[in-house]
This record gives sequence, C-alpha cells and structure tokens, in this order.
Amino acid sequence: MGAQPSSPKPGATIQVIGAGLPRTGTASFSKALSILLDAPVYHGGTQVTLGPPSHINSWIEVLSQWPSRAPSDTASVDKHLNARLDGYAAVTDAPCNGLVSELLTLYPNAIVICTVRDPDAWVKSMATVANAATLWFLRFVLFWLPGMRHFPTYVDLLRKQWIVLYGKSEPATREHWERHMVYLKRVVPEDRLVFFDVKEGWAPLCKVLGKEVPNVEFPRINDGRAIEDLTKKFIMKGLVRWGVAGLTVAVGVGSAWYATM
Repeated sequence: MGAQPSSPKPGATIQVIGAGLPRTGTASFSKALSILLDAPVYHGGTQVTLGPPSHINSWIEVLSQWPSRAPSDTASVDKHLNARLDGYAAVTDAPCNGLVSELLTLYPNAIVICTVRDPDAWVKSMATVANAATLWFLRFVLFWLPGMRHFPTYVDLLRKQWIVLYGKSEPATREHWERHMVYLKRVVPEDRLVFFDVKEGWAPLCKVLGKEVPNVEFPRINDGRAIEDLTKKFIMKGLVRWGVAGLTVAVGVGSAWYATM
C-alpha cells in the first residue's frame, strides 16, 4: 500500500498491467513504475482505502458483475474499468491482478508484469493482511466513514474473486499462489508475461520497459506496516465518529426531555 493515492494525468493510458498478488512488493513496484513511466500508477489497495469514495464504489460495481453472465455485464465491467483507469500509465494490486484477461482486452498493447517473492513467505505475510481486513467489528466501526463504510462489502467481493479464480478464499495458501501462476499463463501470451522480484532493483525492470536506469534508489515501501497503521487509524477514526454520534443523540434526547419539563 503506497503512502498517498495518485491522481490521473490527462492523456496517460495503461502501459503496464501489474498482475502480482498483494504482498509481493506491489507498492514499491508502483512507485518504481511511476518514476520510469513519468505518469501516475493506480495501486488498488491505496486508491480504495485512501482515495475518494467513488473508487471503492466503482470496484464494488465491477466485482458485482464479474465474472460476466451476459454481454451487458461485460460491457458494464469494461465501461467501469475504462473510466476508473483513465489517466493512469499502469495498474497494480487487487482487484486488477485478477482481471488481467479483461484488462488485456481493453489495453492490448500493455505488458503484464507479475511481481513475485518466495511463496512460503508470501503465505505468512498474507495472514497479516487477512487479520486486518476481516476483523468482525469493521462493518460497525467504519459505518460513519464515507467510502470505507463499504470496505467489508469490497472484501467480500474480493473473496468471491479468489473463489472463482483459485477455488477457495482465505486463508492464503501455497495453492493460491500456484493457481494464480496457472491463471496468468493461461490468459497472457507467453511473450507478454514477465515475472519480477522487487529485490532485484532497477535493472531487470528497466530492461523490460526499455528505460534507462534512473539515478535514484529503487523504492522500498513497507507495505505491511502501512496496512497495520492504516487499520488502526480507521478504527480509531470510526470509534471517534461513533462517540460524536452518541453524544449528539444524548444531547438531543436530553434537550427534548428538558423541553417537556
């Protein structure tokens, strides 16, 4: 998860489809792409949690109609994808790492780059994300926060996406990892699919994109810490909003009682 949501740049179009699963360095990868492509990159986790409410609402709309059951569903999904990603040079993270086939149809000239890491380390890392995203009280706590009140619904739809693609939802396992690789090799032409470990730094990524190695350090973003901190921030913010709402109701009831006296 990146530090800040990005804003679209007029004229930019998708050149890179980031197909890596969450917790594979997608935030660092996104920042690196924004430097190399000199344009904004759409990192799903960051945009959904820190962007305007319209972002999470549009992804809920997309995932609610995916996989398509009729031509009208396909047309609607394509329309929402085009609108949401207009002005970005690349897209990474969920849910688009599971919409690669649809994105290739919309952006046939884009290259697909899947960020990777040790699968067993990925399984352990995903457990942290699942714990933060599936807290039982989130639907209640986030109620007063625009956009984020819909986060539990969004997570439920991501679960459905995983079930469709991999046969089951969380907890994340080595089987999920392997089935994601099978999925990518099935929907992406071999000459358009690249695997990249962010630990390798600039050289292999620049080679794939035909760019010079920039004179800056490769981005290293601690996504796990960002997710943990953000979860705590939203919970505290939600509790404060509930406190204000409760106080407002109490004052209203008290005032009404006093008026009757």
